[in-house]
Amino acid sequence: MENKEQKKEQQRVDWVVSKIGTKMTSTENEYNRAHTETKKVQQTYSDNTSVNYFEVDDRIETSAELQQQRGLVSRLTENESILKHHLSTMKDLQQSPYFGRIDIKDDDQSEDEKLYIGIASFENDDGDFLVYDWRAPISSVYYNGTLGKVAYETPMGKQQTNLMKKRQFQIVDGQIRNMFDTNETVGDEMLQTALGAQNDDYMQNIVATIQHEQNDIIRDTKSNLLVVQGVAGSGKTSAILQRIAFLLYHSRDTLEADQIILFSPNKLFSHYISEVLPSLGERNMRQVTFDEFIDNRLKGLNVQSLFDRYEIDGQLTSQQKAIRAFKESADFMDDVEHYCNSLKPTDIKFSDIIFNESIFFSKHEIEQLFSSFPSAMKVPDRFLKTKNALIKRLKHRIVTETKADWVNEEIDQLSEEKYHDLLGTKRLRDFQNEDDERFFIAKKIVTARLQVVYDAIFNNNFLDPYVQYTAFLQRVDLPATVNPVQWKQSISDFNQEIEFHSIKLDDCAPLLYMRDYICQSGQNNTMKYLFVDEMQDYSVAQLKYLKYAFPKTKWNLLGDSEQALFKDVEEPEEILNKLNNAFHVRHSRLISLMRSYRSTYPITTFAKSILPNGDAIEAFNRDGDIPELIVSPNTNDATNQVLKVIADQRQKYATVAVLTKNMAEAKAVYGLIHSETGATLLKDADRTLPKGVLVLPIYLAKGLEFDSVIAWDTSEINYPEKSLLGTLYTIITRAMHHLTLISIGDVTPLITDDSLTNSQIKIEHTIKNKKV
Repeated sequence: MENKEQKKEQQRVDWVVSKIGTKMTSTENEYNRAHTETKKVQQTYSDNTSVNYFEVDDRIETSAELQQQRGLVSRLTENESILKHHLSTMKDLQQSPYFGRIDIKDDDQSEDEKLYIGIASFENDDGDFLVYDWRAPISSVYYNGTLGKVAYETPMGKQQTNLMKKRQFQIVDGQIRNMFDTNETVGDEMLQTALGAQNDDYMQNIVATIQHEQNDIIRDTKSNLLVVQGVAGSGKTSAILQRIAFLLYHSRDTLEADQIILFSPNKLFSHYISEVLPSLGERNMRQVTFDEFIDNRLKGLNVQSLFDRYEIDGQLTSQQKAIRAFKESADFMDDVEHYCNSLKPTDIKFSDIIFNESIFFSKHEIEQLFSSFPSAMKVPDRFLKTKNALIKRLKHRIVTETKADWVNEEIDQLSEEKYHDLLGTKRLRDFQNEDDERFFIAKKIVTARLQVVYDAIFNNNFLDPYVQYTAFLQRVDLPATVNPVQWKQSISDFNQEIEFHSIKLDDCAPLLYMRDYICQSGQNNTMKYLFVDEMQDYSVAQLKYLKYAFPKTKWNLLGDSEQALFKDVEEPEEILNKLNNAFHVRHSRLISLMRSYRSTYPITTFAKSILPNGDAIEAFNRDGDIPELIVSPNTNDATNQVLKVIADQRQKYATVAVLTKNMAEAKAVYGLIHSETGATLLKDADRTLPKGVLVLPIYLAKGLEFDSVIAWDTSEINYPEKSLLGTLYTIITRAMHHLTLISIGDVTPLITDDSLTNSQIKIEHTIKNKKV
């Protein structure tokens, strides 16, 4: 019976693949014609742009012609791009046309309707769907529905039907490898195969194995703040990427990929996920790290990166931690806003606008201008009025300067070509007389000369944000946790760092918020969705600044509070309450993903055993090697153990990663093993993830996974306290198939005797008779 049914299904696969092949042939022909036409028009456009005209009439006529051709090239290129995209999608469908089938029957139907679901829709010439896109409303039945009565959302509202059958396929190169009927979203058999594969350079799309709870994340269209708290390896990042693909499909008439921005933890991660959306036929959203975003906003300053900060976290005093916690709080950002709104004209730290080493507009003149506007107006509105008034004064100065001797001399020395360039599209008959024409040219010359002054006004350079921020720090009310003497020292440290063009990360968000709030600048109103990955690494102050910078966006935050590096773990509900209070969001939602798929059952069992609330984590039942703990008496022995493990693991897996607590450790380990293993040391600037033996600090491995992981020096000396629990947990959960922990001396107390016993970890070498 099963063979007969599979044979029948294979016949349908063959039929659909042949239809796809026919469509590909016609699309290829169409693409080739479009490509030839585009090249021809581009050549004509290129020939025309090489012609130079000096007469005004010729210039206008040529400009109109070129504008017309530029538009034609743009339309043809877009058409060619669409055809190329269709071809790419069909090539993928030809290999695996679909992965699911649902049989549904409405109450008024006499027969079941069979629907096949794949990564994209495909219709025959009659307009019948042979394959439904996984994002189509009816496809949600495949992911969420169990046999019987089911409901699904459509643009027309909620619809109901009866789910009669759910069938899953593994189709490779057009051949059914496996198929089975199930009442679950995705059966364990399919997941076992997908998860058992070796790690690749890029994250794979998971549309064929989306689970019910992941589907809730993907298809949420109502939440203004969606917080996804997922344990390590729960598929939260994959689900978020599928969510982006779904949103682009769901809102395709009103949403572009450029209107979605993702803050990723590092450049390696950006590379790792870069192929997911293209594999689903969508353009990638904008991606940026928080460091890159801040660097762009604070040009000219050397901004401390998150990675730089990780390196010194262990050296901070309790008072330094208290000061940082205060600066990174929602209350501190509220204090910034209150301070800005209460500023008097004499409180604002205006700067002179300089031109040719002389004062063009003095700070005293700017302050008087600001004071001239009604005091009832908000400070940002008065600042904008001041800015516009300065631009008016500049325009007046430009008109006055046109009569200066140096301007007349410059006009007399202009070549005919340069003169015509300055005239632009103007014709001689446009001027009443020769003086009128000369004034037009003089104004162009003076405007160009004083462009630097206009830029200074436009870019708000008449406010000194660093002096203003210092004034705020001196006035802000301190919480009981912060020592006033230490706070005064921190202000002195800030000023000294600014002198050397540097700034600490915890000062960036409040300083930028102050500058942009006063100046009414720094806001992007075109973005519609904002995604933050590894949200546990962000302070509330940083998130509040992002909220200001992207005011029109719906927010999607994902992370794992258990993977907080170098700080104590927070409960997901606590995080949501904190964000709700900070953002005053009306429609917020928390979705927790508690099932881990990345690691084998033994690795996940061990990882959850070291957490206080680890029992809440559900390990997916994929068999594998038992994790091993090797306790070495010294560094030389530990190095030899690492080399042995690498030699063994490289026979099985393409990638073995040695993960360390920080970069100093990574460099030291790399120096010890490089000559024998050819290992690669990964750094912050690296954008690609090579195969082989890798050495990297854990903060560069955020969001990544490796076939085999060696955790370097998990000793009591290296991991002495609770604040490092998230760091150790994150290292352990990077491993997909194999995990080895190396401890130089006594094992960290974070790995308790109970966790070793309960997870049945394999132990080699013991020292000092420690019971492990």
